[in-house]
Amino acid sequence: MKLFPYGHATHPQWRMAAGLVLAQLRAQMALHGYASAPTLALLYITDHYADQAQDILEHLSAELPEITDWSGTVGVGIAANNVEYFDEPALAVMLCELPSDQYRVFSGVAPLSLGFEAHTALIHADAETPDLPELLVEMASRTASGYLFGGLSSSRSKAVQFAVAGNGNISGHGAASGVFSGGLSGVAFGAGVNLVSRVTQGCLPLARAHHVTAAETNVVTRLDGEPALDVMLRELHVSLEQPETALAAVRATLVGLMHPADSGGPSGDAVAVGRTGNFGSDVLVRHIIGLDPARRGVAVSDQLEVGMQLAFCQRNVQAAKADLIRVCAEIREELEPQELPVETATALAASEAESAPHPARGIAGAIYVSCSGRGGPHFGGPSAELQIVRRALGDVPLVGFFAGGEIARHHLYGYTGVLTVFTSQ
Repeated sequence: MKLFPYGHATHPQWRMAAGLVLAQLRAQMALHGYASAPTLALLYITDHYADQAQDILEHLSAELPEITDWSGTVGVGIAANNVEYFDEPALAVMLCELPSDQYRVFSGVAPLSLGFEAHTALIHADAETPDLPELLVEMASRTASGYLFGGLSSSRSKAVQFAVAGNGNISGHGAASGVFSGGLSGVAFGAGVNLVSRVTQGCLPLARAHHVTAAETNVVTRLDGEPALDVMLRELHVSLEQPETALAAVRATLVGLMHPADSGGPSGDAVAVGRTGNFGSDVLVRHIIGLDPARRGVAVSDQLEVGMQLAFCQRNVQAAKADLIRVCAEIREELEPQELPVETATALAASEAESAPHPARGIAGAIYVSCSGRGGPHFGGPSAELQIVRRALGDVPLVGFFAGGEIARHHLYGYTGVLTVFTSQ
């Protein structure tokens, strides 16, 4: 698989930014090792361009007539290799050269047909979509692997998605402009498209995980048989007798949840907090939304069940950095066999910080979806998160966006990053 051409730019005028991106794409398509006949484009824009989304799509489509399929969305920030664009007008495009029978773009007017056997799917979703968690579970069940990846559109204005299917729209589902609001859209991939995907967490547990032994809807009242509020206050080292101090500590605290179905059953064979003290990929981080002193309970922004594992946690920059480096290393290790051809060994021996993308590395392109609360200053400065990805994964074609929630498998995460690479293996 050849390298995917990609381009990114910022400019107050979207036409200027589009021109810069098109120049990058055309230059790469002429280079040896890059795809010269791509048909699928991934387009991400910041919310500064949300009102011009239709104009941007029409302009890029006219300039790239060979591209038959488009998918993408809007974010408060977008990502490209080694750079983040936050609070500025910007767009990023990656062109994928994939077999036409191995992917399908879908949307509300072009639903995923029953005749296509999906193995995985890239999902862009509107946070306001009713029953979104159930829709993700249903969508995952329609793939052979059960694995989805992507995120929720994030915007301070219009939340838009891009979806143009080269195989047309289904009659009776309405007209298609290629720009949508609400629902789900994305790209389903067949088994012939090789992907490697990992979830990286951004929070550090305060202590070990507890089992939920009593709960009602979204309020946990007992953890390991103890009042849940007492457990939390003990781990935070605060008391309600000093309400201001306690409230400040609670506001900085989140909970990590692991459902019984993800922990090997009601007995919880798998653990939410690993030996390293970090969360595993099955843990979903949720907000604390209130306290119930009468029942000594803690209310969280998710439905709770007896048997779940729950750990109180806080956002932690060092833990987030270390976990991001870990998932990049895992992906590289999976793609690097013990015995390498000479060409591959030569490419991998080059300095990753300075070397250009190389097909022999086995990565054609990458998509990174991160939480809008993780980017920028959370990692120490502008573009710090994407610079960590580049140093750890290497110089690869990459685009993505900062989401209002991240999707991996059938779960909707928060404060995480989902890194997915297209491989030639």
